[in-house]
Amino acid sequence: MTRIAHTDLDVFPLALGGNVFGWTADRDESFRILDAFHAGGGNFIDTADSYSAWVAGNSGGESERIIGAWLADRKPDGVTVATKVSQHPQFTGLAAANVRAAAEASLERLGVESIDLYYAHFDDAETPLEETVTAFGQLVSDGLVRYTAVSNYSADRIREWVRIARDLGVAAPVAIQPHYNLVHREIEDDIVPVAEELGLGLVPYFSLAKGFLTGKYRSTEAEGEASPRAAAAAQYATPQGLQILEVLERIGAAHDVSIAATALAWLRAKPTVIAPIASASKLSQVPDLLDGGRVDLTADEVAEFDAVSEWTPTDM
Repeated sequence: MTRIAHTDLDVFPLALGGNVFGWTADRDESFRILDAFHAGGGNFIDTADSYSAWVAGNSGGESERIIGAWLADRKPDGVTVATKVSQHPQFTGLAAANVRAAAEASLERLGVESIDLYYAHFDDAETPLEETVTAFGQLVSDGLVRYTAVSNYSADRIREWVRIARDLGVAAPVAIQPHYNLVHREIEDDIVPVAEELGLGLVPYFSLAKGFLTGKYRSTEAEGEASPRAAAAAQYATPQGLQILEVLERIGAAHDVSIAATALAWLRAKPTVIAPIASASKLSQVPDLLDGGRVDLTADEVAEFDAVSEWTPTDM
């Protein structure tokens, strides 16, 4: 287990992504995935109130409802649930009234008394930041939320949020959720230093580069795959990307784990990272995620990955 920054939340160092629940994993398969993750020691689940509004026939909140039904049925011990606000079709933006209403709706869907970790999903330039910070702080004061966090915020806006929270004497964020993986390392220039400076934990999303870091996609053409997800993953199948997969395969074999588990282990080894987020749409994918939360790379292995995945601002 690892602790999220200066909180009392002790979590398995791999967060199970709930974006697939109600989308590529139906209720029954979602339950099987959650059962296996929890049985394997996992206790950190990440979702958002907007998951999965993009699916035809869905209205948002499907993932939270499935997780809530699982929590009610299984009554698991020590589970930490993180969710997010700003993108649900009925609760867009971060105005104070919307934040409150969205949190109450998430609590109802999850069937819990308080949300363990509540993220501002995306920045809202239309709402004064002080209003949003105050609203999040009030949720903590009122017991609806235990800890707050931010996702997809710039380094400057994170600093500003923390400054405002401290000036107002309200709860400040304890975590940041950024896009971060072996083929997307841009945040090392700005977000990571902010996390180190302010004592915040990173919970990266797209930890497996939309599936590329599972080793499934070895061509930019994504032969035989017509889905948008396949095309998004295949964009990384550049000469450097394929070299990264070769190193992942070799080092993973030395630890007797998969390419995916090895990529997650590299993320876990990076400064301020608490737990990468990875999802499973099939029960068979869960063991790799659990391995990714357990296997430890050597310093030399981490350095080799750092070198092979080195990037410049002109990279994608």
